[in-house]
Amino acid sequence: MDKSVILDCRHVWKLYGTGADALLAQGRVPDAAALAQANVIGAVRDANVQILQGEIFVIMGLSGSGKSTLVRCLSRLVEPTSGEIEFDGRDLLRASDAELIEIRRKKMGMVFQQFALMPHLTVLENVAFPLEIQGVERAARLARAKTVIDLVGLEGREGCYPRELSGGQQQRVGIARSLIVEPDLWFLDEPFSALDPLIRREMQDEFLRLQNMLKKTIVFITHDFDEAIRLADRIAVMKDGVIEQIATPEDLVQNPATDYVADFTKHVARAKVIRAKSRMEPATSDSFAGEVAHNATIESIADQVERADAPFKVMQDGKVIGQITARAVIDVLVGRG
Repeated sequence: MDKSVILDCRHVWKLYGTGADALLAQGRVPDAAALAQANVIGAVRDANVQILQGEIFVIMGLSGSGKSTLVRCLSRLVEPTSGEIEFDGRDLLRASDAELIEIRRKKMGMVFQQFALMPHLTVLENVAFPLEIQGVERAARLARAKTVIDLVGLEGREGCYPRELSGGQQQRVGIARSLIVEPDLWFLDEPFSALDPLIRREMQDEFLRLQNMLKKTIVFITHDFDEAIRLADRIAVMKDGVIEQIATPEDLVQNPATDYVADFTKHVARAKVIRAKSRMEPATSDSFAGEVAHNATIESIADQVERADAPFKVMQDGKVIGQITARAVIDVLVGRG
């Protein structure tokens, strides 16, 4: 397995119903009609996913698409019906219960939509709780908890109880609690969906700030495409238990692999996902109005480029790789090309 792949999921199925195992016997790949005829639900069907070190990998789809079931299979909170899952080069499906407990305590962090904070414990005690389970000495675990609480922006709230916090603050406690074990892999299942839009945006900002600092490997579930394109390095779109496509946000919008993905993404503001590099042309100008990063979204550079009398240099690794003009930016904004 490639060293950059931290989690490798191959041909994973999760079927519910009597006779589910028989449907997959001898390498059979039942289609939706065969599952329906057998009265079996295909919650996850032949999923292949490779999660890369340090990336934010978003799994998205509508309710019932199988995204949460897939993540529970990846973490073995749910036992797959068949398939292979390797975590950091280790066969996760062969791990014993004791080994799984150890992996979850020290290697995996999990944050769910419901905060699940313990009401009788303070913020400091809630955050320190995973280290208490590990048997870490009290002074050490509280010191570590204080550091993580400061990291998520809750300095001064250590002595508060969950009931004294807002929804966004409670979510930060949940994030801090999952981070305290310093996980190699971080699972987040719709962590912000219960928050109102303003707090949700703040939590997305906070999440991106933390990722820029910590460089975690993250699997993030959402049904909100705007949230997905804001956070993701790559996105997997699911429908009826099947992964329809895995791609960058830009590729999903510009090159949908199926009609479903095309329909799913057709209302996305293209300027939010299309980047300067994909709309640049060869650098032929004698003078430039300025420079932009190759991975800057059109939305983020539109105002300055559109108002300029000359093109902007497109930069990557300190080198000029092309130029972008006001016309190219306007084409994206109005949906031309």
